[in-house]
Amino acid sequence: MGETNGVHWLDDGQQAAWRSFVVGNARFWEALSAAHDAELDLNLGEYTLLVQLSEQPDRTQRMSALADGLVLSRSRLTHTVARMEQRGLVSRCPADGDRRGVNCRMTDLGYAALVAAAPGHVRAVRRLLVDILDPEEMQALGRIMGKIGAAARHELTGDPRAC
Repeated sequence: MGETNGVHWLDDGQQAAWRSFVVGNARFWEALSAAHDAELDLNLGEYTLLVQLSEQPDRTQRMSALADGLVLSRSRLTHTVARMEQRGLVSRCPADGDRRGVNCRMTDLGYAALVAAAPGHVRAVRRLLVDILDPEEMQALGRIMGKIGAAARHELTGDPRAC
Protein backbone atom coordinates (compact mmCIF):
# COMPACT_ATOMS: atom_id res chain seq x y z
CA MET A 1 0.00 0.00 0.00
CA GLY A 2 2.92 2.36 0.49
CA GLU A 3 2.62 5.37 2.73
CA THR A 4 -0.41 7.55 3.39
CA ASN A 5 -1.06 10.00 6.19
CA GLY A 6 2.39 9.30 7.62
CA VAL A 7 1.70 5.57 8.01
CA HIS A 8 4.01 3.10 6.28
CA TRP A 9 1.46 0.35 5.60
CA LEU A 10 2.31 -3.32 5.51
CA ASP A 11 2.75 -4.83 2.07
CA ASP A 12 0.86 -8.02 1.18
CA GLY A 13 3.66 -10.32 2.33
CA GLN A 14 4.12 -8.47 5.63
CA GLN A 15 0.37 -8.46 6.23
CA ALA A 16 0.15 -12.21 5.61
CA ALA A 17 3.12 -12.87 7.92
CA TRP A 18 1.65 -10.61 10.63
CA ARG A 19 -1.70 -12.39 10.52
CA SER A 20 -0.01 -15.79 10.60
CA PHE A 21 1.96 -14.68 13.66
CA VAL A 22 -1.16 -13.44 15.47
CA VAL A 23 -3.26 -16.52 14.73
CA GLY A 24 -0.41 -19.01 15.23
CA ASN A 25 0.56 -17.45 18.56
CA ALA A 26 -3.03 -17.43 19.82
CA ARG A 27 -3.70 -21.00 18.66
CA PHE A 28 -0.46 -22.28 20.19
CA TRP A 29 -1.24 -20.83 23.63
CA GLU A 30 -4.85 -21.99 23.39
CA ALA A 31 -3.78 -25.55 22.58
CA LEU A 32 -1.03 -25.65 25.21
CA SER A 33 -3.42 -24.36 27.84
CA ALA A 34 -6.03 -26.94 26.79
CA ALA A 35 -3.43 -29.72 27.03
CA HIS A 36 -2.63 -28.63 30.59
CA ASP A 37 -6.30 -28.50 31.52
CA ALA A 38 -7.00 -31.93 30.04
CA GLU A 39 -3.89 -33.83 31.09
CA LEU A 40 -2.21 -32.15 34.07
CA ASP A 41 -2.99 -31.13 37.64
CA LEU A 42 -1.49 -27.66 37.02
CA ASN A 43 -2.90 -25.12 34.62
CA LEU A 44 -0.41 -23.42 32.30
CA GLY A 45 -0.08 -20.32 34.48
CA GLU A 46 0.57 -22.36 37.62
CA TYR A 47 3.08 -24.54 35.80
CA THR A 48 4.96 -21.53 34.44
CA LEU A 49 5.05 -19.90 37.87
CA LEU A 50 6.45 -23.06 39.46
CA VAL A 51 9.07 -23.38 36.72
CA GLN A 52 10.26 -19.84 37.40
CA LEU A 53 10.43 -20.49 41.16
CA SER A 54 12.27 -23.79 40.59
CA GLU A 55 15.07 -21.87 38.87
CA GLN A 56 15.62 -19.50 41.82
CA PRO A 57 17.87 -20.00 44.85
CA ASP A 58 15.86 -21.70 47.58
CA ARG A 59 12.95 -21.85 45.07
CA THR A 60 12.03 -18.35 46.28
CA GLN A 61 11.54 -15.07 44.42
CA ARG A 62 10.28 -11.63 45.25
CA MET A 63 6.68 -11.22 44.08
CA SER A 64 7.47 -8.16 41.95
CA ALA A 65 10.28 -10.00 40.13
CA LEU A 66 8.05 -13.04 39.70
CA ALA A 67 5.33 -10.86 38.13
CA ASP A 68 7.87 -9.28 35.80
CA GLY A 69 9.31 -12.64 34.76
CA LEU A 70 5.86 -14.06 34.08
CA VAL A 71 4.66 -10.89 32.34
CA LEU A 72 1.72 -10.61 34.74
CA SER A 73 0.26 -7.67 36.59
CA ARG A 74 0.99 -7.75 40.30
CA SER A 75 -2.73 -8.04 40.98
CA ARG A 76 -3.10 -11.07 38.70
CA LEU A 77 -0.05 -12.69 40.26
CA THR A 78 -1.44 -12.09 43.75
CA HIS A 79 -4.67 -13.90 42.83
CA THR A 80 -2.78 -16.80 41.24
CA VAL A 81 -0.45 -17.15 44.22
CA ALA A 82 -3.40 -17.03 46.63
CA ARG A 83 -5.07 -19.95 44.80
CA MET A 84 -1.82 -21.90 44.73
CA GLU A 85 -1.18 -21.14 48.39
CA GLN A 86 -4.58 -22.66 49.28
CA ARG A 87 -3.49 -25.84 47.51
CA GLY A 88 -0.18 -25.88 49.39
CA LEU A 89 1.95 -25.38 46.25
CA VAL A 90 3.55 -22.10 47.33
CA SER A 91 3.79 -19.88 50.38
CA ARG A 92 4.34 -16.18 50.85
CA CYS A 93 6.88 -14.83 53.30
CA PRO A 94 8.49 -11.48 54.09
CA ALA A 95 11.48 -10.53 51.95
CA ASP A 96 14.74 -10.48 53.87
CA GLY A 97 15.81 -6.95 54.72
CA ASP A 98 12.69 -5.28 53.32
CA ARG A 99 9.66 -4.84 55.56
CA ARG A 100 7.36 -4.15 52.59
CA GLY A 101 8.67 -6.83 50.24
CA VAL A 102 7.04 -10.23 49.88
CA ASN A 103 8.60 -13.39 48.51
CA CYS A 104 6.88 -16.39 46.99
CA ARG A 105 8.41 -19.75 47.87
CA MET A 106 7.68 -23.08 46.24
CA THR A 107 6.78 -25.76 48.78
CA ASP A 108 7.86 -29.38 48.58
CA LEU A 109 4.31 -30.17 47.42
CA GLY A 110 4.66 -27.55 44.68
CA TYR A 111 7.94 -29.05 43.56
CA ALA A 112 6.40 -32.52 43.45
CA ALA A 113 3.49 -31.16 41.38
CA LEU A 114 5.96 -29.52 38.96
CA VAL A 115 7.97 -32.73 38.59
CA ALA A 116 4.77 -34.70 37.96
CA ALA A 117 3.49 -32.20 35.36
CA ALA A 118 6.77 -31.65 33.49
CA PRO A 119 6.61 -34.74 31.21
CA GLY A 120 3.09 -33.86 30.01
CA HIS A 121 4.06 -30.23 29.46
CA VAL A 122 7.12 -31.20 27.44
CA ARG A 123 5.12 -33.68 25.36
CA ALA A 124 2.60 -30.93 24.53
CA VAL A 125 5.33 -28.40 23.65
CA ARG A 126 6.98 -30.97 21.41
CA ARG A 127 3.67 -31.90 19.74
CA LEU A 128 2.58 -28.29 19.20
CA LEU A 129 5.90 -26.63 18.35
CA VAL A 130 9.23 -28.40 18.46
CA ASP A 131 8.40 -31.47 16.39
CA ILE A 132 6.63 -29.55 13.62
CA LEU A 133 9.62 -27.29 12.98
CA ASP A 134 12.94 -28.39 11.60
CA PRO A 135 15.99 -27.57 13.77
CA GLU A 136 16.90 -24.47 11.75
CA GLU A 137 13.35 -23.12 12.05
CA MET A 138 13.39 -23.73 15.80
CA GLN A 139 16.68 -21.86 16.17
CA ALA A 140 15.36 -19.01 13.99
CA LEU A 141 12.16 -18.86 16.04
CA GLY A 142 14.20 -18.49 19.22
CA ARG A 143 16.26 -15.65 17.74
CA ILE A 144 13.18 -13.93 16.30
CA MET A 145 11.16 -14.10 19.51
CA GLY A 146 14.19 -12.92 21.48
CA LYS A 147 14.36 -9.81 19.29
CA ILE A 148 10.62 -9.23 19.54
CA GLY A 149 10.65 -9.64 23.33
CA ALA A 150 13.59 -7.27 23.75
CA ALA A 151 12.06 -4.61 21.47
CA ALA A 152 8.71 -4.82 23.26
CA ARG A 153 10.38 -4.57 26.67
CA HIS A 154 12.36 -1.56 25.48
CA GLU A 155 9.15 0.03 24.19
CA LEU A 156 7.46 -0.46 27.56
CA THR A 157 10.34 0.39 29.87
CA GLY A 158 12.65 2.59 27.84
CA ASP A 159 15.51 0.43 29.06
CA PRO A 160 18.16 0.48 26.29
CA ARG A 161 19.56 -2.82 27.61
CA ALA A 162 16.31 -4.49 26.56
CA CYS A 163 17.29 -4.27 22.89
